[in-house]
Amino acid sequence: MSKHILVVDDEARIREVLLYALQKEGYAVTAVADGRAAIEAAGAGNVDLVVLDVMLPELDGLEVCRRLRAASRTPILFLSARGDEVDRIVGLELGGDDYLTKPFSPRELVARVRALLRRAEAPPPAPALSEARAAVLRHGPIEVDTDRHEARYLGQPVSLTATELGVLGALLERPGVVLSRGQLMQRAYRYDNLITERTIDTHVRRIRAKFRAVGGDPIATVHGVGYKVQGA
Repeated sequence: MSKHILVVDDEARIREVLLYALQKEGYAVTAVADGRAAIEAAGAGNVDLVVLDVMLPELDGLEVCRRLRAASRTPILFLSARGDEVDRIVGLELGGDDYLTKPFSPRELVARVRALLRRAEAPPPAPALSEARAAVLRHGPIEVDTDRHEARYLGQPVSLTATELGVLGALLERPGVVLSRGQLMQRAYRYDNLITERTIDTHVRRIRAKFRAVGGDPIATVHGVGYKVQGA
């Protein structure tokens, strides 16, 4: 069954380009022009990924993301004509999974869609027995169940996106060891080369904020080097 992509952009030309490019790849596509229509389409169900413009009439893309994240973990790929660093960071902190600046290549967008779907919906191929990862990773009060895609702190659930779970899981595999951003990219996304070092920083901030909300602080920054997991 083909995956269903929701495209949200107020420019008819962009919607047409994305509709053509994504349908050519075999995806089912719904295209809408404003934020309220996006909420309605997503609420109808069966949406596997949202391509979401930041600047929209009715409700802007950031507000749409906020509302979608309150109800689901559906992957969100932001689009923006401005290329504004603030937009990019805010969009990711609200729960977006990736960010693409206009003008963009339709081929690049399709590649990012494919990578997000692969990351969110399919576990990585089983590694060799000697390299197998534990299904449940623990360090102090922090626990990540990679099979169930769940994280907990002192038994309390912490809602992480697939991207955030990948970053935290990579750190938990080597507790106390400092991993550079490049190492995190390689370990967390072995089958996805579209993640950038700046995106890693944003996802780490989001993980910290979510754990702090339940009394934890799982990640320490080692300035000039990278990140490591800590127990409290």
